[in-house]
Amino acid sequence: MTAQVSGGQSEINGIRYNYVRQGKDGAPWITFAHALANNLSLWDDVANNLADRFRILRVDHPGHGGSSAIPGPYSFDMLIENAIGLWDALGIEESHWVGLSIGGMMGYGMAARHPGRVLSLTACDSRPDAPPDYADYFQYRIDTARNEGMDALAQSSVERWFTPASIEANTAAVEKVRAMVRATDPVGHEGCCEALKLLSFGPELAAIKAPTLILGGELDKGAPVDVLAETAAKIAGAKHVVIPGAGHITALENPEAFQAALDTFLAGL
Repeated sequence: MTAQVSGGQSEINGIRYNYVRQGKDGAPWITFAHALANNLSLWDDVANNLADRFRILRVDHPGHGGSSAIPGPYSFDMLIENAIGLWDALGIEESHWVGLSIGGMMGYGMAARHPGRVLSLTACDSRPDAPPDYADYFQYRIDTARNEGMDALAQSSVERWFTPASIEANTAAVEKVRAMVRATDPVGHEGCCEALKLLSFGPELAAIKAPTLILGGELDKGAPVDVLAETAAKIAGAKHVVIPGAGHITALENPEAFQAALDTFLAGL
C-alpha cells in the first residue's frame, strides 16, 4: 500500500524543520536532502518515481523552503546532528540517504559517523573538501546576499549550476531553480554558506562502509568529474557515475539519466 503525501514540521535544536513524507508503508526509508538555495521540491519527480518501493522523507534545510532559520554560522556538525535528531523525532531508525551538493556533503558525514543509521549513501554533485577558491565562492554568495538580496544571486546561481544549453533554452528546470533561490531566507543561506566554507570530509571518507554511489554532472563546475572520481576511489566499493549533458543540478537537468543511475544503484543493494 502506498501512503499519501503528508507534510509536517518538527523543532530540532531551535530550528523548525519542514518535511514531507510519502511512499510505501513498511518499506525501507530514503531521506532526500537538497542543494543550497533549493528546497525539498527539487526531489518531486524522483520521490514520485520511488514511492512504490520506499518510504520517503524529504527535508528543507534551515531557512530553505518551509524550514525556519536561526542566525549562523552553521556547521556540518550541526546540520548532521539535527538530521539525526529529526530521524529520532520521526521514529526512523535507519534510512538510505540521497543528497545533492550540500545534501550529499552531509551524507558523507552521516555515513562516516553514524554507520548504523545509514543504509546506503548517494552523494550527488558533492565534493568532500573546500579548497580556497571554492570557499571564496561561498563568501561571494554571503556578500552578495547581504548587499543586494537573494534576487541578485538567482541568475549567477543558474549560470554556475546549469549548462549553457539549458540556460539558453531557459528550461523549466532553470526557472524552477531561479525561483527557489529567490525564495530562500538569507539568514539560512548565509548559515549554510559558512558551513560550506569549512567543508572537510576528505579524511573521513575511508570510514564510510555503507554502499555508496557518487554521481555528478559531466559539466559540473563546483564538483568536477575528476574530483568526484577521486572521492569515490577513497570509499571502499563506491561506484562513480557521470551524468551526461548536465551541470550541478543533475536531478533536474538530466532527470532520465539521474533516475536510471539511482534506480540501478538501489536495485543492486
